Amino acid sequence: MSASEEMDESAAPLIEHLAELRTRLIRSVIAFLIGMIICFTVATPIFNFLTNPLCTVLSERGQDCDLIFISPQEGFFVAIKVSLLGGLMLSFPVIAHQMWRFVAPGLYKNEKGAFLPFLISSPVMFLLGASFAFYVVTPLAYDFFLGFQQFGAEGEAVVGDPAIAPGLSVVFQGSAQEYLNLTIKFIVAFGMCFQLPVLLTLMGKAGLVSAEGLGNVRKYAVVAILVLAALVTPPDVITQVILFVVVYGLYEVSIFLVKRVETKREAKLRAEGYYDDEEDAS
Repeated sequence: MSASEEMDESAAPLIEHLAELRTRLIRSVIAFLIGMIICFTVATPIFNFLTNPLCTVLSERGQDCDLIFISPQEGFFVAIKVSLLGGLMLSFPVIAHQMWRFVAPGLYKNEKGAFLPFLISSPVMFLLGASFAFYVVTPLAYDFFLGFQQFGAEGEAVVGDPAIAPGLSVVFQGSAQEYLNLTIKFIVAFGMCFQLPVLLTLMGKAGLVSAEGLGNVRKYAVVAILVLAALVTPPDVITQVILFVVVYGLYEVSIFLVKRVETKREAKLRAEGYYDDEEDAS
């Protein structure tokens, strides 16, 4: 067989894979666009739902839950951002399915059994992190931020000494877009942090990390988590501490899961005769 014929035969599978990838990407994009259009039609109810943490805190303080548009196009961009987030969440099952259909033919049976649980657990952990951020973290954060307002019990200006300084009322009048940006930042940050056990367990299954190694670098992980908490949360000690405690807890859970993976791998190799107990004892 000539060199040109060998190149033609090797190029054919590559072209087929690229065509398959294009098909999967097109289907994923179509699913995302459909989900985005659906969410755009109900963007207002979705946005109203996302304002619940803020409205709850304002209600406890006796204030009305009012947000404003500071530019004519802000309402449109708020609807677009809500549609992007909602469209991604609606279309993720389709995107994950297309990803699986593209990857699965090239995997062995045992590799399929190892990869599929992680593909399922990843969105579940993201939803857990997003729910934790929305129902626990954001109310605490907004309660902290709104504590810097200045107004009396009836909404009047804070009484001051006219000879020194007049009374001043500083009341929250938030931008809808700024509120949405901060809320999405919380949701995405905690959703991604909750991927830590999935990522480390997958790396442990691939042999890239070990439970012993993760335990040895625990002190460096603590510093990294502290830096992460300072970067992805506002300058609020409460939310930073919550994020640190949660992510560090997930890190310890990851060590436990990686240890289980190593134990199962060792038991399997021992059953297949790759481990010699006498050599291990010596």
